Order: sequence, then structure tokens, then C-alpha cells
Amino acid sequence: MTKSYLRFSAASSLFAHAALLVPAANAHSTEGQSEIREASQERDDDGVDAAPEMPIIVTGSGLRDAPSIRAYASDIVERDALTSAPAGTIEDVLGTVGGFQQFRRSDSRSANPSAQGATLRSLGGNASSRTLVLLDGVPIADPFFGFIPFNALAPERLGAIRVTRGGGSGPFGAGALTGTIELQSADAVQLGQFSGQALVNDRGETQANASLAHELGSGFAVVSGRWDRGQGFFTTPDEQRVPATARASFDNWSIGLRAVAPLSDTVELQARGLVYDDRRTLRFDGADSTNEGQDASIRIVGRGDWEFDALAYVQARNFSNIIISSTRFVQVLDQRNTPSTGLGGKFELRPPLGDDQTLRLGVDFRRADGELQEEAFSAFSGALRERRRAGGTNSDLGLFAEYDRQMDSVTLTGGLRADRTDISGGFFRAVDANGALVSETIGADRGDWTVSWRAGAAFAASEGVTLRAATYSSLRLPTLNELYRPFVVFPVVTQANADLENEQLEGVEVGIDYSPDQSIKFSLTAFNNRVKDAIANVTLQPNLRQRQNLPAIDAQGIEASFTAAWGTLRASGSATFADATIDGEGASSALDGNRPPQVARWTAAGLLGWRPAFGWDLALSLRHAGAQFEDDQETDRLPPATTLSFFGQVPLARNLSLIIRGENLTDEEIVTRNAGGAIDLGVPRTIWLGFRYGI
Repeated sequence: MTKSYLRFSAASSLFAHAALLVPAANAHSTEGQSEIREASQERDDDGVDAAPEMPIIVTGSGLRDAPSIRAYASDIVERDALTSAPAGTIEDVLGTVGGFQQFRRSDSRSANPSAQGATLRSLGGNASSRTLVLLDGVPIADPFFGFIPFNALAPERLGAIRVTRGGGSGPFGAGALTGTIELQSADAVQLGQFSGQALVNDRGETQANASLAHELGSGFAVVSGRWDRGQGFFTTPDEQRVPATARASFDNWSIGLRAVAPLSDTVELQARGLVYDDRRTLRFDGADSTNEGQDASIRIVGRGDWEFDALAYVQARNFSNIIISSTRFVQVLDQRNTPSTGLGGKFELRPPLGDDQTLRLGVDFRRADGELQEEAFSAFSGALRERRRAGGTNSDLGLFAEYDRQMDSVTLTGGLRADRTDISGGFFRAVDANGALVSETIGADRGDWTVSWRAGAAFAASEGVTLRAATYSSLRLPTLNELYRPFVVFPVVTQANADLENEQLEGVEVGIDYSPDQSIKFSLTAFNNRVKDAIANVTLQPNLRQRQNLPAIDAQGIEASFTAAWGTLRASGSATFADATIDGEGASSALDGNRPPQVARWTAAGLLGWRPAFGWDLALSLRHAGAQFEDDQETDRLPPATTLSFFGQVPLARNLSLIIRGENLTDEEIVTRNAGGAIDLGVPRTIWLGFRYGI
């Protein structure tokens, strides 16, 4: 309790200090946000145009994109797509991006939070994220488990998302093993003074959100909230249900606060806070999980001759989970408390080298610590069997430099990064009901330097045609969860491994972007990526697995995406083919050539939309995920699934619209888990109806 309170106090204190600075910064200006965006001219007494004053531009974003972005495969999801997702969730939005994958096909209302890892290019295989997810520059993954708290990332709060595939190096930092997903919060203009919506579906579940944005001098402040709740659907097929089977009920809320203000005409202060609580029930009555967090960050962005980006953040998280026996349907494990803290910061400097050159120099730091506290009980007597504790501290200090050069139609880029990674204080300890030691593991403290790099080139071959090529390397530390926490999904026990090494990726890609005008864009990329020492749950015996470093996972493939608009019609789509295989040798030689768990060869998404008049928006979306396997033995197959969804917005009155959404309209059976024939299912056909209001 004391540790949780201290973490929350630290987060609150950081945001409070930033909030106190906002009114002080605003006191220097009386211009409104709308006036900032238009440079007005004043006339002197003789009627002659006076020289216009340079307006203070407050964006709430980071530094401008570096030219290096042209050399890498990336997609941008605009705000229109964020506010018209059929499910209204961030993972639903990201599912339209080629190569994006969660560990399982379950959405954030019916999955165990600790299984919500995100990855790109079929380089998954376990529940931790191999893709770095940033919210306004801050890593958002859970410090202990490495999962992404999707329910806390409400899409209506965002202005845009950039997804960059391939290993991240240089300024992106450790953790961008397979790419980077950058979430940018919406500003006051995008949100409007007030916006909100409330919907209910055919199961009686509700989803409500609202935001209030207010101009403060030359800056702005936004407060937003969201609340989703409902009884959920049965994830268990009819023929496998028992009296203890429960619906996947959910009840989650989040509140965000963001303030942006100028400190001078070129320097901007940004402060952000987020509090969320997520509660779910999975499979059986009493199998409840909670996921809560309190995050805060301060960012100062300078856009003068010497550009800079200074960021500091703190995260306080906690997770709990109750495991119910699938044979006797009683509590067998209470993961009652997993407090963890994430601390970090970044400083990036861009010296003035001219319009044709960009140099990025910087340092970043991250530290994660946490401790699992759980009790195991007898399935027969209900008596306490063991008390278990596990935890430790991971940290990463990175130094980076990246240089871009533009020469007529050619852009060249190259970057180096050196990471000092440290793993310390790791332990697992189990005692029986009387306090006698049952087992204990003390992880060795260790640290090392790793150098990673990336380089690329983009060539404007003709009007609207850009050719690009890139090569890169990157790394990811094992999470505290992977290092020290064993777990059981009956009847399979998965052991932790305190000796896990860092994952390291090397890759190359070539691509072409074609955009004859602003209404059409097409991209095609071929890639070859290899993750050395990939961490996977390796089968040792039929009911026993252990987290181990595989020699490598290889993935070669092609990804394509397009967007097009013709008058009131629009269309978009993406498709990815990835041939991912395990490179096994020695103890893992039996896995050689197998596909990594939960990885499909084919994924695709498409959308066809129509906006016949102002305020109208109608869209059909199709999504396909190919067949995949439950584990590394390729014994339990998850069949392919193709789903059709719908979004509709119909204006009713000034600022008021009717919203209709449909998920999985054909009621496709989506198998999300198959453990020896024990099946879990994804979302069935679901129809939502509600209203949206905005001014």
C-alpha cells in the first residue's frame, strides 16, 4: 500500500508542477487559440499596412518529422479513422494497418490484460510487446509485464497515429524491436469546445466518452473521460460451457488531462496526466482481473534555431488476477498485487545545420521495477499452499546520434545508438503456509553495452514516385514478467527464466511509394527481418514450458497499403504476407522451421466509405486473419477468420448525430485460443446505437 501511494504521489506531483506553470506561461499572452492560427495585419494612422506580428504557434506535438522518415515503411492513421472505428477501440483502429498484430485475436474487452502485447511483421510469439508504443513521446507499455493498456488509449482523444515498421534505432530507443507506433493526442481545435458520445449495444453494454477543451491564452487545456461497461459475451463455445462458465464482463474507465502553453515564441510546455482502471472477468465466475495506472509527463519542446525536445515521465501501475481451476471451478491462485513503476526521460538536440541537413543528438533513460505478490491454494481443500513473491529492476540508458542529408531528389540517413542495459535485484521466492522455504531463485545482476544502427535512402524517381531502402538493428530487454514470474494456464505450467538475454533484430527492406496526387497513395515494401535470441514459451513436456531464448525467428514478406478518394467515396486497404519461421538448433532443434505461435501468414484489411453530404459518414470494413497455431509444437490450429463491420454517422440536428456501429456482422466464429481442444472465442455479431454531440 505504501509503495503504491508513493508512486501515485510522484505521478500527481509531477503533473501538478506542470499545471502550475501553465497559467504563468499564459499570463504573457491574451491571444486566443483561434487567433493564433491566423496572422492578422494591423493598420497605422496613415492607413498603411503595419508589419504583422509573428504569432505564437502552439501545437502540442513534438519536433517536426526528420527527413529520415521517408526512408522507412510507415503509415499514418488520420483522426477521421480514429473516430469511426466499428468497435471504438484503439486495437480496432490499428488492425487496419498492415503487419500490426496482437498476441491473440481477442480485443481489449475480452482478453487477459497481460496478454495484450503488440508487434509488427509477424515477429510475435509471446505476450510481451516487441513494438514500441509511444503516447506523446512516452513509452506506454506496462513496466512489469510489457503489455499495452489498450483500454486506457481512447481513440477519440488522439489526433493521429504513425506506424513505422522495422527495427527502430537512434532516437526511438530500446524496445522498438519490430517498429514504433506513435500516438499523438488531439489538440483543442480537433476536439472542439465539447464533444461526447454515448452508445448501447444489443447485449445492453454501454460506451460513453466526453472531452472538454478550453483555450488558455495562447495555450489550451483538455480534460477527457471514458467509461465502458457491460456483461460481455461468452468466450466459451456452447458445447464446452459448465455452470461456472461466465461471460467476459468488463468495466473500465479512464480520465485524461492535458495542458499546453508557450514559454516563449519558440518554446512550448506540455503536461499530461492519465488515470485509468480496468476490470474484467474471463471464462469462469470469480476469474477477475484488474489493471490500473496513474501516469504523468512533462515535455518542453523548442522550435528555434537550436531545436530540442526534453521529456520526463513517471508511471504507477498495478495488476491483479484470480485463477479459477478449469476442473473443480474454485480459486487456485490469487495474483493479488503487482505494483510496478516506470520512470524515464529523454533529451534530443538538433543543431542548426541548414535546410538540407538534420543532426539529432540525444540521450534517454528508462527504469522499470515491480514485484509480484500472489498466493496459491489447493483446488481440493481450498487451503493456502504457497505464498510467492517475484520482481526486480530493469534499466536502459541510451545515447544516440542520427544524421540526414537531402540532395535534390535523394535523402540519405544514418544513425547509431549505444544502450547500457542493466538487470538487477531479480528474485523469485515461494514459502509454504507455515513460512518454510519451498523454492527460491536469485537472479544475477548483469549489464552490458549494445550498439545498434540504422541507415536508409529515399529517391524521388519521378513525380509522385519514391523508391526507398533501409537496413537496421534494434534490441528489447526481457521484461520482469519473463525473467521472474512463472504462470499456469491449466494444465500447462510455464516457467520463468532469470537468465534470459536481450532480443536483437537485424533487418533490411526495400519499397516504393506512389502518390500521383493528394487523393491517392500506394505503398509496397519487401522485408527480411531476423530476431536473434527471440524469447518464446518453449515446450519441454506436454504440460510444461519455459521461457527461453531461441536462436532466432526469421520473417520475410511483402506488405502493401493504399488510400484513395474520389469525390464522396473513399477506399483504403492493407495486406501482409509474412513467412515467419523458428530457427532452431541444439535444445530447440525440434522447432526448426516451425511457425512462431499466434502468427498468421496472411493478414488483410479493407474499407469502403461514402460521405454523401456534410456530417454523413458511412463505411464498410473487411478484415482477414489467416490460420495460426496456439503453441510452438503446431499441434493446435486456430482457423482463419474474416469479419465484416460497419460504421454510420447520420446528422440529426445542429451538432447532433446518430451513430450506428456493427462488429462482425456475419457472426464469424473467431477462435482466439485452442489449448488441447479448450476453445476461446472472439467478439460475436454486435450492434451499437447511440448519439454523438460536438461544438
